[in-house]
Amino acid sequence: MKDVLMLTGAGQIGMAIARRMGYGKKIVIGDRKMENALAVSAILNAAGFDAAAVETDISSRQSILALIGEAQKHGDISMFVNAAGVSPSQASVEAILKVDLYGTAVLLEEVGKVIREGGTGLTISSQSGHRMAALSVEADEQLAMTPAEELLNLDLLRPENIRDSLHAYQMAKRCNVKRVMAEAVRWGARKARINSISPGIVVTPLAVDEFNGPRGDFYKNMFANCPAGRPGTADEVANVAELLMSDRGAFITGADFLVDGGATASYFYGPLKPAA
Repeated sequence: MKDVLMLTGAGQIGMAIARRMGYGKKIVIGDRKMENALAVSAILNAAGFDAAAVETDISSRQSILALIGEAQKHGDISMFVNAAGVSPSQASVEAILKVDLYGTAVLLEEVGKVIREGGTGLTISSQSGHRMAALSVEADEQLAMTPAEELLNLDLLRPENIRDSLHAYQMAKRCNVKRVMAEAVRWGARKARINSISPGIVVTPLAVDEFNGPRGDFYKNMFANCPAGRPGTADEVANVAELLMSDRGAFITGADFLVDGGATASYFYGPLKPAA
C-alpha cells in the first residue's frame, strides 16, 4: 500500500502538479473523459510514476465517492488536487455551476472526510473570481457555508440572476475560494490543510479554446497588457502548488494564491481597467 495523490482533471496544470508531488505515491487520476485520464496516466507511467485512471464526473457525488473508493484501494489519500473544470467558452451556465461550483464543493467536503491526518489538498480556481465586484458579507457566507446539495438553490445562483457563462464562471470561482476557507476549518480537525490557486492565462488546451473563442481578443489583450507581458505555464502554477503542498507551506491553509502575471492588478489599476 502507498500514500495516494488523488487528482481530478487530467489537464496540463493537474499533470504538472502531479509530476512535482506524486513521486513515491500512487497517483489516481479522475476525469470525465476516460481517454484524457488514460493519456495523462500513460505519460506519468512512462516517466517512472505509478498512475491509474478512473472515469469520473465531478458533478455527481456518486461518481466522486466512487473515485475516492478506488483511490483508497491503494492506500491512504495524503494529497488531493482538483484541477477539473470547464470554461466559459466551452460550457453552458448550468454546466459551469454544476461542475466548477457544486462539484468542487462536494470534492472538498468528501475528501475532507477521508484525507490522511496531516494531508494536504489544493483546488485550482481562477483569476476570474477576483475580477468580479465584491459580494455582500451575507452572500460570501452563503457561498462558503451552504450545504453542497443546497448551493444551486441559492437566490444569487438562480438562472435569472446569472447574466451569462462568464458571470457563472466568476461566481463559481468566487465560491471555490470561499469554500476553501470554510473547509480549512473542517480539514484542520484532521491536521490537514487545503488551499487554492487562482491562475491567470496559462497556456493549456483549454486556454487555446478561449483564445479561439468569442472572447479570444479579450484574453490576448489581457496577457499582452499585464505586467508579465505573457501568458503563464502550467509549471509556474506547479511551483506555487509545491510550496502549498509541502512541509514548507505548513502554516498555510484556507488561502488563495493569485498567479496571473499581474493581470488582476492591471485590471484594477492599469491599462486593463475597463472604461467607466
